[in-house]
Amino acid sequence: MAEEEKKENEEQQVGGEKKSKLLMIIIIGVLILIIIVGAVVTVLLMGGDDEQNISNQAPQAIESSYAQKNRRTTSALEGSRKLSEIGILYPLDTFTVNLKSDAGRRYLKATLSLELSDEELSMELDAKAPVLRDRIIRILTSKTLEEISSKKGKQKVSDQIIDTLNAIVSDGHVQGIYFTEFVIQ
Repeated sequence: MAEEEKKENEEQQVGGEKKSKLLMIIIIGVLILIIIVGAVVTVLLMGGDDEQNISNQAPQAIESSYAQKNRRTTSALEGSRKLSEIGILYPLDTFTVNLKSDAGRRYLKATLSLELSDEELSMELDAKAPVLRDRIIRILTSKTLEEISSKKGKQKVSDQIIDTLNAIVSDGHVQGIYFTEFVIQ
């Protein structure tokens, strides 16, 4: 009788070990699946929507956009420019906007300066200041926290602002944007 109880206890231990191993395998599989899904979601959120931005622009703006992007890409490959090579800077007032968000209320406080191709453009920018502010505010409010929190996201916002402003001006072009303040809360 004692031997039968020992055999039953051993069988229960072996069965319990098999169940715990199976449970451990299932838990590990679920964790791996969660990690993979999280990585895919992160890549999709951080991915660009360049095609959508380009399709919304007018045809002549698309051509100038490609030329400007090529110039910026070339200068980015050459490294950062020296301070003596930076053109005329045109400071803009601070922008405080609500970010696009489903979960909570986030806002962005940003101050930026535009690098201009020539000084004549600053007079045109003065005359079109309300339009410029409106376009920049529209761009900034269309962004989510995830879109602007990375370096790549900030560069996309800068490129989009440059392309939009260059479609508005006629006495030159905006060569670059410098954020002098960028606070997300």
